[in-house]
Amino acid sequence: MLKVGSFFMGWFGAVFKGDISNFSPELAVGLTTGYLGSLTTFSGWNQKMLELSVDGHWVFSVLGFLLGLFLVAYSFIFGVETAKGLKWAFNRTTLSSKCGFPAVTSIQSQVMLIMVMVTMLGVLWGVSVTILKKDFDGDSSTSHLWFGCIVGPVGVWVRFYLARFNGQGLGRTHMLKWMPFGTLMANVAAACIMAAFATMKKSVNDRHFDIVATGIQFGFCGCLSTVSTFIAEFEAMRASTHPWRAYVYAFTTMIISFALGTLIFSVPVWTEGWS
Repeated sequence: MLKVGSFFMGWFGAVFKGDISNFSPELAVGLTTGYLGSLTTFSGWNQKMLELSVDGHWVFSVLGFLLGLFLVAYSFIFGVETAKGLKWAFNRTTLSSKCGFPAVTSIQSQVMLIMVMVTMLGVLWGVSVTILKKDFDGDSSTSHLWFGCIVGPVGVWVRFYLARFNGQGLGRTHMLKWMPFGTLMANVAAACIMAAFATMKKSVNDRHFDIVATGIQFGFCGCLSTVSTFIAEFEAMRASTHPWRAYVYAFTTMIISFALGTLIFSVPVWTEGWS
């Protein structure tokens, strides 16, 4: 999913984002920040590397981060290149003049679009709550998925509002304005919450708690953290006049998340001898 989400982020977050924004800025944000940002999860990636390190596979853990970064970066690049080729081919045909969509500019159209999105969210929540109530005390292995669907949108909203810190820098002098602190905070926070619930699942032997904890990890943490947005920012920095910033940003995110995850998850597992 990391590679698929990064590939399509190259399409909708880079090449076609301007065209989609001309039609509807809300749709552009929904596709990139909402859908693609949630499709890829940094917290799950970080947790898998923590689990490797807990078992003593430190080399595989480091390689997992490095190879993972390489794969998602080139998935994004491949997405950009294929989208550019598709856009070039589309513009050379007569279809480009016939298939344009009118921009959603009037207040009435924007309200209608928002109403459709709110209705879809309401239906998702309604279906999820109904099925969760039915399966919560049963023997269904999908209960955590439905609970994740309930808390997932909350993670997206938190990440959306944290994105306001991108480009703001630190302090009154706005140091390090090039660092996307909003995305950094979202990924680190999600990785810590993911590690905390993984630790609690080791110590609490209760099926209902396991459903809730796994649902929060899958839904809230999975949607709060993002790889596709992270890699889009990484590639934007790599293409700038200061390419070293991309690697500082990437390794800062990985090192902080892994170090805090080690304190929250790995140390208790080693101390208590949990398997």
